[in-house]
Amino acid sequence: MKKNSLIIIAILVLIGCKTNNQTDGKLNIVTTTTMITDLVKNIGGDRVNINGLMGSGVDPHLYKASEGDVTKLVNADIIFYNGLHLEGKLVEVFEKMGSKTKTPIALGEVIDKSTLIGSDYFASNYDPHVWFNIEYFKQFAQKVTSVLVEKDSENTAYYKANEAAYLLKLDVLQNSIKAKIETLPKDKRILITAHDAFNYFGKNYGFEVVGLQGLSTATEAGVKDVQNLANFIIQKQVKAIFVESSVPKRTIEALQAAVKSKGFDVQIGGTLYSDALGSAGTKEGTYIGMFEYNVNTIVNALK
Repeated sequence: MKKNSLIIIAILVLIGCKTNNQTDGKLNIVTTTTMITDLVKNIGGDRVNINGLMGSGVDPHLYKASEGDVTKLVNADIIFYNGLHLEGKLVEVFEKMGSKTKTPIALGEVIDKSTLIGSDYFASNYDPHVWFNIEYFKQFAQKVTSVLVEKDSENTAYYKANEAAYLLKLDVLQNSIKAKIETLPKDKRILITAHDAFNYFGKNYGFEVVGLQGLSTATEAGVKDVQNLANFIIQKQVKAIFVESSVPKRTIEALQAAVKSKGFDVQIGGTLYSDALGSAGTKEGTYIGMFEYNVNTIVNALK
């Protein structure tokens, strides 16, 4: 709490003496999650400068702004974030930014709330892991494009061309993963992970999704949770459970051990990317590559 107060004070100080180090005339954009950073790179291309706050393996639920982040935020021309309280510990910082300089853009606000999955845990009452619905991610792309065009109309044709190309790639992604999932029998579509990041994925592709920690990694799984889920795995004869790259694997390993103690063997089917993409420069370091990797890992392990 004390650290957060110091950051708020730093914001107020920096607002009065903003110094933008960019001299190339490009928009200076700050993004939060790796998914949004990748999206803005695809639309903005070489006409924008992008500072992503979170890297590979970073958990947005628990992320706290550093002093360096404050400087990036204050000097930004545009700030894009997921919203829906995914970046819970950054909300107060964003509220300060919005009231004093610019209004950070929550991409999640473009989605029709009546289509979202409810959540009692989050203040927004919605599951914030919306990027696992590709149609929602298309809406993100459209919003990013409209903001870039508004701020930099001279490059309108460039941004719109990039948007069209990226939306086409997302169409191809939808078709390819649907075909892959169709190879997995419906009774095998049970996805068990560290926390409930995959509900939109499950809703779209017919998976029963169970997360050991619930929707947020801020909650801890108790012994009773582990035992109940172990019984569920045995009852359903689930072949594999999955670690997440942004969540410590000890909870899933504890679940595997609990299942084994009851005389059933469940494998760890691999590591999925949930709240963050893979390492920069790899296929999994892109939204499309992450989605393809996740689906291949899930289907191959559950088969």
